[in-house]
Amino acid sequence: MIIAIGSRNPAKIKGIERAFKEVFRDSNIIFKAIKVETSIPSQPIGLKITLRGAIERALFALREIPDASYGVGVEAGLVEVPYTITGFMDLEVCAIIDQEERVTLGFSSAFEFPPLAVRSVLEGKVGEIEEIMERISGIKHIGDGMGAIGYLTKGVIDRCELTRQCVIAALIPRINEEVYSITKWPKAQEVLKDYP
Repeated sequence: MIIAIGSRNPAKIKGIERAFKEVFRDSNIIFKAIKVETSIPSQPIGLKITLRGAIERALFALREIPDASYGVGVEAGLVEVPYTITGFMDLEVCAIIDQEERVTLGFSSAFEFPPLAVRSVLEGKVGEIEEIMERISGIKHIGDGMGAIGYLTKGVIDRCELTRQCVIAALIPRINEEVYSITKWPKAQEVLKDYP
């Protein structure tokens, strides 16, 4: 099995590899990670934009590696959540697309960034929340390693784990296809038409 990953981020790659190896109990899976360009901003804000980023990453990776069984895209974004301190939570979204371009989605645990970080993004002071989290934490390239979640949980959960969670969730219909095949699955091109 070959898995096309739409990212070169080391934490995402590690989380995707762990999830597939755990679910399929196979160490012979080949992972090919490539850089892809999406149509979304570098800091996604809102669920639909974050979903689009994940779907584009998976689809573009699958198209670049045509012998892959699946394309996998993971995108983290700020999603509005009422009754939170900042009004937003960070959520990792995974899209998995197969050769028929069927889409399955999964989400990670969500968490809240510090108010300064969210405010800096919303006010346009930084392009990505990672920039302000590097200043707050003092850790360069924090998103490629433990991630903000690693810093904020003092090492209890890291970004790799969030990626693992959303990938496993997106694999659920695929490893239980007999109970999910009673209905038509969304197709990548149909889903992307719903976006401006």
